[in-house]
Amino acid sequence: MTLRLRLGAYLLALHLLLFGAAAWLLIDRPVWFVAAEALLLGSLVLGFALLRRALEPLGYTRRFHDLLQDGHYANRLAAPASRELEELVAMFNTMLAALHRERLAAGEQQGFLDRLLEATPGAVLVFDFDGAVSLVNASALALLGIERPQGHALPAWLAGTAPLAHGLDARGRERSLDLIAQLDALPLGDSRLLTDLEGRRYRAQRGQFYDRGFARHFLMVEELTAELEDSERATYAKLVRVLAHEVNNTVAATRSVLDSLLFYRSQLAESDAADFATAIEAVKRRNLSLGEFIDRFTRVVKMPAPELRPVRMKEMVDDILWLNRELCASRGITLRWRRCDDVPAVALDAQLMEGALLNIVKNAIEAVAARQAAGVAGGQVELSLERDGDGVVLAVFDSADLLGEVPPRQLFTPFFSTKQGGQGIGLMFVREVLMRHGFAYSLASTGHGETRFAIRFSITARDA
Repeated sequence: MTLRLRLGAYLLALHLLLFGAAAWLLIDRPVWFVAAEALLLGSLVLGFALLRRALEPLGYTRRFHDLLQDGHYANRLAAPASRELEELVAMFNTMLAALHRERLAAGEQQGFLDRLLEATPGAVLVFDFDGAVSLVNASALALLGIERPQGHALPAWLAGTAPLAHGLDARGRERSLDLIAQLDALPLGDSRLLTDLEGRRYRAQRGQFYDRGFARHFLMVEELTAELEDSERATYAKLVRVLAHEVNNTVAATRSVLDSLLFYRSQLAESDAADFATAIEAVKRRNLSLGEFIDRFTRVVKMPAPELRPVRMKEMVDDILWLNRELCASRGITLRWRRCDDVPAVALDAQLMEGALLNIVKNAIEAVAARQAAGVAGGQVELSLERDGDGVVLAVFDSADLLGEVPPRQLFTPFFSTKQGGQGIGLMFVREVLMRHGFAYSLASTGHGETRFAIRFSITARDA
């Protein structure tokens, strides 16, 4: 029973009692009885009127509650007929106006945040109070290779209960899960440099904010691959220039001194002259080798800008196969096409790209030869040229599979090589050529006993 009904019942019961008392006491006095009944009837009417006025604020409160419940903050309560309620209604309308302004501001901020998240190249994931993803931008979906992430915590993908994006191959799934595992292990308030299985590097940080008094976490991931490679390249270039200057000066001076020393050969005894000349020639050869070593680094950092012209990739690769045919035949290595599609010409610098491909094939042949030296007979190096959507993929496969457990971050860096005595200059040269062309590339084990070096060339509609 509502308060209005309870108060109305109380007034009615009280006045009925008074009606009964007046009838019993004034039954012998008709005039007094009628006057008392009229007075009590007026009191009952006045009581109900005052009750309605007294409970009128509850009606405004109820209408205010309904507006809040329905989210109609732009509506306003009608002005009351009573002065006593003007202050209450004005306060309610002021609150509605403030809520309307806050809602507009929140909507504008949310719209700006949504547009900002979609426009930012960095990946952003926001989690709810239970650690499940509640907000994610397109960059995060593409980076992590996930779909429909809302409501799933990061461990759900590791457990296989959350969906990955359709179309991911085994390598892509492995890369996504590895990156998700690294992000899941990132402590609150920490910022770290992460590396995926393809060697790309990212800066990731986990932070928190407060929503309705409770902490919520978020992750921000920014790819730094190009930035770090540019920084590394500039550092290496500066280092090589300094080394080249010092080494070349030393080599030139040493060569001059050694040539001068050979003039003293005739002044020595015949038995000593031969040993003296042999020693001088050995030092000269070592001196020349040192100069050639530093020149190889210098050629990488002084590489000219590519001059792009249409090139038929099949013809270029056929030439490389022909150049290495006799070498592979003498070592019992199979060198051949695995697949060769008819693809359009690609705009590139033929000299730079040919040098890069020669390095790649040479590395593959040397890797197979190294396995043969370890007692594994045979081996093959195969090439694949295929159309892939709006691009062309050229891949070199070798059966040596020497990468094994080599961390991706160590590849394509100077002084690192899987070959005995290797200097890593070849892959550094290859990376520089491909980066200057803007071609995507990857070097990894296929997981089937092969190493695959793949280059993706972009083609335009005009080229196709």
